[in-house]
Amino acid sequence: VHLVESGGALVQPGGSLRLSCVVTGIRLEIWTIGWFRQAPGKEREGISCIRRGDGENTVTLQMNFLKPEDTAVYYCAARSESSVSRIVADYTDWGQGTQVTVSS
Repeated sequence: VHLVESGGALVQPGGSLRLSCVVTGIRLEIWTIGWFRQAPGKEREGISCIRRGDGENTVTLQMNFLKPEDTAVYYCAARSESSVSRIVADYTDWGQGTQVTVSS
């Protein structure tokens, strides 16, 4: 399984970003994709998750009204389960992450 995030950037407070995650190599009928972030000095935390089916290999994360505290590396991850989860340990495959910086 291979995941690639994109869309991270430097954005001003109050701005918006849309992150994308392209997943390849999954051969399951249904799986779950989660979005996580990790700020400097903090643990990785779950943001959202969504079920995906065969052929649906792109997931987006729309972020609006961004704040400086949203600054982090954002990751997508995959798990071969249909139940949703925001727990880091539940995910087996991870992307390399994309940097989001919110600053004026």
